[in-house]
Amino acid sequence: MGIDLDHKHKKSGRRKNPESNDPYLRLLVKLYKFLARRTTSRFNEIILRRLFMARRHRPPVSLSSLTRKTPKNLKLPKGEKAVTKDLIHVVVGTVTDDERFLKIPKLNVCALRFTKTAKARIIKNGGRALTFDQLALERPTGTNTLLLQGRRNNREACRHFHGLRGRLSAVPYVRKGAKSGRKFERTKHRRK
Repeated sequence: MGIDLDHKHKKSGRRKNPESNDPYLRLLVKLYKFLARRTTSRFNEIILRRLFMARRHRPPVSLSSLTRKTPKNLKLPKGEKAVTKDLIHVVVGTVTDDERFLKIPKLNVCALRFTKTAKARIIKNGGRALTFDQLALERPTGTNTLLLQGRRNNREACRHFHGLRGRLSAVPYVRKGAKSGRKFERTKHRRK
């Protein structure tokens, strides 16, 4: 006799649609569901999966990190050549400006959102700021694109999680205004 397991309320653990009701995001999901189904490209499946994600799993990417991650600056395995002509950097998230970075090269960037200054700097230097529907028309299979994402554990909240990012000691939550003093976050003796 086998055991009859009840799978009625079992969840799959992954999203099949975004939680957001943003109509533009919903249209992009519709588009990339079609592309993922009708093309054999893994690129479209990855884009679709990232469109479903919550905003905290779509961290921002700065212009400086986009510049650092161009194939000219990346170390590639032997025998592989970097194709930089008409390369499009793809970010499923926000592209932000980095004021500390004075010179940025000509970049073609596709993202869900751009900050005003980031978009202005990209266009000023001869690059293009694309949306995902424009990318789908131009490169439906994701050829000659570079898919990037920011660091997910870079949020301030992650500093307080024990054992994350290789840190064994977590930063304590301290009341505002009382970050230092005799009574706050101090022990009676030094622990070893």
